[in-house]
Amino acid sequence: MSEFLTVQGTVNFGQCGNQIGGAFWPLVLQEHGIQMQRDCSSKSQPQHIQPHGGMHEAFHSFFSSSGGISEQSFKTLVDLENAKVKARAVCIDMEDSVVARFRTGQFRHLFDDTCLLTNYPGSGNNWAEGFHTHGSEYGERILNILQRSAERCDQLHGFLCLFSLGGGTGSGLGSAVLGILEDNFPLVERYVTCVYPAGNEDVVTSPYNVVLATRELTHHASCVFPVDNKALLELCSRLKSSKDMHGVAGYIATCKPFHDMNSIVVNMLLHLTSGSRFPGNMNVDMNEIHNNMVPFPGLHYIASSISPLFFPTSGRNPAPGMPVKPDDLFSSAWSHDTQLLKVDPLGGMILGATVLGRGSISVCDMRRNIDKFQRKMRFVPWTCGNAMKIGMCSVPPPGLTSSVLSLINTSSMSSLFKDVAQKFNKLYRRKAHIHHYLQVPGFNEEDFASSLETLHEVEEGYTKLTKIKGETVPRLQVL
Repeated sequence: MSEFLTVQGTVNFGQCGNQIGGAFWPLVLQEHGIQMQRDCSSKSQPQHIQPHGGMHEAFHSFFSSSGGISEQSFKTLVDLENAKVKARAVCIDMEDSVVARFRTGQFRHLFDDTCLLTNYPGSGNNWAEGFHTHGSEYGERILNILQRSAERCDQLHGFLCLFSLGGGTGSGLGSAVLGILEDNFPLVERYVTCVYPAGNEDVVTSPYNVVLATRELTHHASCVFPVDNKALLELCSRLKSSKDMHGVAGYIATCKPFHDMNSIVVNMLLHLTSGSRFPGNMNVDMNEIHNNMVPFPGLHYIASSISPLFFPTSGRNPAPGMPVKPDDLFSSAWSHDTQLLKVDPLGGMILGATVLGRGSISVCDMRRNIDKFQRKMRFVPWTCGNAMKIGMCSVPPPGLTSSVLSLINTSSMSSLFKDVAQKFNKLYRRKAHIHHYLQVPGFNEEDFASSLETLHEVEEGYTKLTKIKGETVPRLQVL
């Protein structure tokens, strides 16, 4: 089975890097039926989920063991501790508060102390501080950690990088790590899930950090799966205020909002990697997504949505075996209201799309809904309306019979970069706060112009595709 190394970096507030990582590992363990204590209070103890066939092989994807992982099924955290199981994770933070939870929390035995890197007092919400100062100071140590972690893998498939763009460490040091990965592991894919700020955060300099980081994402990432806080908040609010489509009361009210936001992102990642981890008749490996959905360099920003949105979090279990109609799953996955990013992926020209099903979804269900989708959507001319990658994994998420993940590379992504540029210009035209960046060795004002130029190039690249028309080539005249 393919193996993934997660690289988690955080900034100074909520929904990012190591916060997402904190939600990631409990749900990974839940996929394998590991019993654990819940972060949110619950009177009833969680029931053990029986592992599916091939679970022992899939366990290698995110975990390693110095003694080797046998075919036995682990049931508790104590079993993992006794087997010396370690998570394939590198946790980086220029503040110790979040990573300290990995050292002292209930999952402390899962994390190797040599793969946890912290500092004090942080990057001060300054991309330049994270990229240049901490990137230079800790670059060699980070590389050593990455190399040591990669050597423990037999089939390293890709790096999953998790960070936010609004603060200093996530955007700055996260960007620097991408460059380190590309330079030292050029043949290993770099998949980035990054959180774009909603615009109402208390980080005044976030527009600068977002633009500077987006330049590095464009140049060094293989695929970027952006999410934004505004879309996640709306999804959580919708689930909290009403019952879901199956009539089951929303479970989110018992937990803090960012726990649920992180849970949505984590379940997208678990679904995204499911084809590389579990068996299936039509599995899609992660490198196939990159090959099929990125037609031009730099245009690798992919909108994602997942259905159903009712997933297990640290609060309560979902209803076991909850029935879901296949057609409803597909309709919801392609709905504008379920996107993890505030763009309308179906409103523009589609460069490529992938639909990944998990569980009891038949080929007929998939084909029927794909045909409906292709008749309604606009694809770039060279695809002939068939730019669809289909994947079917036989193992469903815990507590569900089936689920669907939709990935779309669309020209509508230009609206994201246009919005980012507007926020940047509003701040930069007054030269507000730029002295904080200019005083960092290695950074100069040209970096602002260069980053904004890259942003415009990506925006224009997507915008041009909205106007592209197919060419009619006349038949060859035979004399």
